[in-house]
Amino acid sequence: MWSDTLLAAEREHLLRLIVWGAASVLIGLLLLGWLRVRRARAPLLSHFALQSVAWGAVDLALVGFAWRDLAPRDFARASALDRLLWLNLGLDVGYMGVGVALAAAGWTLGRRLGLVGAGLGVVVQGLALFVLDLLFVSLIGRLTIHG
Repeated sequence: MWSDTLLAAEREHLLRLIVWGAASVLIGLLLLGWLRVRRARAPLLSHFALQSVAWGAVDLALVGFAWRDLAPRDFARASALDRLLWLNLGLDVGYMGVGVALAAAGWTLGRRLGLVGAGLGVVVQGLALFVLDLLFVSLIGRLTIHG
């Protein structure tokens, strides 16, 4: 019974990642297109948009691989998923830290707005992934407590 619930939660998590990845790609491409049409040179915005497109594409690719392997999990595979999610949460915090470091370095090293925009893009992506992964971890936690 809990295996079916975990499968549904995992599917829901992957659907949220699809929405986030697709939105990131779409918004990034729209920003880049808008900048191109206006012939504006805005390094902060263009590097932010490039980060959005790149991270969104990677998210979508990873979801594609994960979706193929969706199946009910036994206890060992459920535990492995839980450990992977906790690792991802740590990586998400690391992404945010790297983004802050990039933005700070860009600002302090001569107001390099492209680097600031890239850093902000990494922070936004890391934060979003952290929230999505945390939601899924909390669902798994409730399954173990109540399941």
